[in-house]
Amino acid sequence: MLGVSVVICAYTLDRWDQMKAAVESVYAQTRPPHQVLLVIDGNEALRERAAREIEGATVVVNVLEPGLSGARMTGVQLATAPVIAFLDDDAVADPDWLEQLLMAYRDKDVLGAGGYIEPLWAATPPHWFPREFDWVIGCTYKGMPIYNGRIRNVIGANMSVRTDVLRRTGGFTTKLGRRSAGVFAKGVAESCEETEFCIRATRLHPGGYWAYCPTARVRHHVSAQRMTWRYFVYRCRMEGTAKGVLAAITGSRNGLASERRYIFSLLRSFLEELAWALRGEGHAAFRAGAIFAGLAITASAYFGTRLGRMTVAADPISK
Repeated sequence: MLGVSVVICAYTLDRWDQMKAAVESVYAQTRPPHQVLLVIDGNEALRERAAREIEGATVVVNVLEPGLSGARMTGVQLATAPVIAFLDDDAVADPDWLEQLLMAYRDKDVLGAGGYIEPLWAATPPHWFPREFDWVIGCTYKGMPIYNGRIRNVIGANMSVRTDVLRRTGGFTTKLGRRSAGVFAKGVAESCEETEFCIRATRLHPGGYWAYCPTARVRHHVSAQRMTWRYFVYRCRMEGTAKGVLAAITGSRNGLASERRYIFSLLRSFLEELAWALRGEGHAAFRAGAIFAGLAITASAYFGTRLGRMTVAADPISK
């Protein structure tokens, strides 16, 4: 079985305990990693503490563009195994996570593989929060398009890729990646970098595909701040904006093929929740409302972004 380098990116001391648990979960694997790279993005105090207290992992500084994409690619430059796995600094992997992911690579056509991401709630989840929007909190969501064990793209908290594929494809774009410390460049969307990369890699490797391994599980911490309506709205707007940029980069046919199928699934869930509400299920009406609002907010941000980009492209003065 192939060896694997694990890359964990971190930027804040606020997640120290979670980051430490993430690293420990990697070293507790039934399939030991070839190496563990802990990439620190823009936080010297965090780097110093990690270098002093985190045993086993190679602690390095992001030497590329600040943000998640740059930090990931710093890890990629130092990885020496044939497969690279990425784990969020606020996620904990099951003991057989790597073993399950690596099974997918028995098929030479597999470009990369992603697993199941379960929310690890800091408190009781909001009664209005629909499982169809678990992508808001970076987790596997109900209605996620899966076709015979294949997916269009992996999710960042639990993903892996062949090292040569990642390097030949050119890595993650900074046009879509999240920036450190919550600072975002004007006009830069904050997500979908994994989606754009997977679409680009599939184009460059005809016949290759992305595998979904539901048995490769991680638990992703969901803080109290991410359980609010305000954050839900923020993430939906961010996703719509990112999808607008993504469609401009990849073309709407490739960029939104999975989203179109997801929307049909979302509408079915909306009707199901309404039916449960009519039967007296107390929270179903709130979930139906959240589904409707989430879809409307995301779509509005998407079309607003597309219209804005087309307006700029058509305006000779802006050039």
